[in-house]
Amino acid sequence: MLQVQNISFSYKDSVTINNISFSLEKGKNLAVIGKSGCGKSTLLKLIYGLYDLDEGQIFWNNLEVLGPKFHLIPGMDYMKYLAQDFDLMPFITVAENIGKYLSNFYPEQKKERIAELLEIVEMTEFANVKATFLSGGQMQRIAIARVLALEPEVLLLDEPFSHIDNFKKNSLRRKLFGHLKEKGITCIIATHDSTDTLSFSDEIVVMHNGKTIETGTPHTIYTTSKNKYTLSLFGDVNEIPSYYFNANSEEKTVFIFPHQLEIVAQSKLSVTVQQSYFRGSHYRIEASYKEGILYFESTSNCDEKTILFLDLLPK
Repeated sequence: MLQVQNISFSYKDSVTINNISFSLEKGKNLAVIGKSGCGKSTLLKLIYGLYDLDEGQIFWNNLEVLGPKFHLIPGMDYMKYLAQDFDLMPFITVAENIGKYLSNFYPEQKKERIAELLEIVEMTEFANVKATFLSGGQMQRIAIARVLALEPEVLLLDEPFSHIDNFKKNSLRRKLFGHLKEKGITCIIATHDSTDTLSFSDEIVVMHNGKTIETGTPHTIYTTSKNKYTLSLFGDVNEIPSYYFNANSEEKTVFIFPHQLEIVAQSKLSVTVQQSYFRGSHYRIEASYKEGILYFESTSNCDEKTILFLDLLPK
């Protein structure tokens, strides 16, 4: 189990991580989410042991994670950390990059392992291409394969799919996270992508200004959070006065995702269509109402200046 206990860290006089605590069971996948600059990347570096903590402790299976003051070469042997810069060697091949840290004592096993990793990241046909000729997305996939090579106990991924084309991203996610589950590798991913968070994570830590403001399962956070900052990390979210839906509500406002609204014949909530955005399976409609702007979804296009009535979809 990974245990992060009341850790704090500062860059010079600026507090970057402020009294963070959480735990993660072996083999689980944790997503750390939050806006840019909230401390996600720094948290991963602290867990890996790249920096010394100001306060608190980090343990993996009762072994304390220690920083540069205690290790000539920072970083823990049983962990692998993938930073946003890929750190590939440009003038050797893809296969050689992946196999760099694999033993040459058993060449056949090494060859098989490289082939397995190339298949996971869907780069088999590039095995003999030098890294310098790869695109940014291809380099990122090779970097993922390389940190998997020695099967770490803990894998730390910082925005691992940020350079990868959308049509490749979903397939890669399924293969990667499936492999981690199969091997029982604990994973922490710092991400802006709601798909990484909702579809593939067991737990979520929400960060804001160096602090954790919410923790829980993806389903719990998405369906029960009352924090607009948290909900906005999953996409557009509307903050609408509750009297439009429930006159007896104790809450003054409610947070509603666009897909939770539907067009009805009559309701308290009258809106005027301002813009319509085609999303493939539906349209995302921007509309104005008495208190400002909101967003809802429709299976058909809505003309500008059309007046409509909205209500909550029945649960």
